[in-house]
Amino acid sequence: MLRFLAGRFALMIFTVWVTVTLGFFINRLAPGSAFDSDRPLPPEIKANLEAKYGLDQPLFVQYLKYMKGVAQFDLGESFVYEGQAVTKLIGESLPVSLALGSMALILALLFGSVFGIISAIKRNSFIDYLFSSISIVGISLPIFVVGPILMFIFAITLDIFPTSGWIDENPLAIVLPVVSLSIPYFAVIARLSRSSMIDVLRSDYIRTARAKGLSPVRIIVRHGLKGAMLPVVSYLGPAIAGIITGSLVIEQIFRIPGLGRPFVQSVLNRDYLLTMGCVIVYGMLLVAMNTVVDILYRVLDPRIRQK
Repeated sequence: MLRFLAGRFALMIFTVWVTVTLGFFINRLAPGSAFDSDRPLPPEIKANLEAKYGLDQPLFVQYLKYMKGVAQFDLGESFVYEGQAVTKLIGESLPVSLALGSMALILALLFGSVFGIISAIKRNSFIDYLFSSISIVGISLPIFVVGPILMFIFAITLDIFPTSGWIDENPLAIVLPVVSLSIPYFAVIARLSRSSMIDVLRSDYIRTARAKGLSPVRIIVRHGLKGAMLPVVSYLGPAIAGIITGSLVIEQIFRIPGLGRPFVQSVLNRDYLLTMGCVIVYGMLLVAMNTVVDILYRVLDPRIRQK
């Protein structure tokens, strides 16, 4: 196990390095800069600004200096938010995005698994058809459609929840963003857990458990659930990636003060350092969460441990 963890950690470091390197050169080689505007700056002022941020140096020298700063947890200062450190801007908004994504993932995992297992147990019944229909609708609707629909129904028409904001303003403000973000992943998890549970219920060890006279609840919880969750655990990696990227859209729709807003603004304003800081944070989150998923899969599936 220690060898596996060491290998995964080394792979994490390499993946983050590749992500940072590609992001740096793509940002710097793209045309335009943060100092370009409708009213161009005088050449001497623009030159002074570029010298201040080290943009007048060769590209490879800039890359080495930036990587040295990353190794020291110094991501520099934002070009647009003058005097604001990138780490400070990210530190103020990242907890909001993490809270939003975590709650959406927990909601999708909990209700998706329950709906899928119930559908498998009640296969070909009205409940199965109802839950399957809900799952298909959830898979078909993208996040940027789900959010405005829920906002129109529950915030504008019924006036139950606020249209925007965060829990520090109104505790109910979290409901619509979390539900909107979780619906597509809830639907996929429900489908995966349903099909997986159906296969598990047909297996020999479940027949043996039934022959021993065990109760249906004990068969499902103690014997069937662990095997049925393997495909769901495999899906958690892509789900986490989708939720992290999808939160950018949801944060814009519901005006949530998360990392999505400064990330989008940094891209529009060509704020290289802030954009790179966001890329690094998102990249590290994705790599870390995929590593956790790999470890969970190894724990749940004895065949992988034996290999």
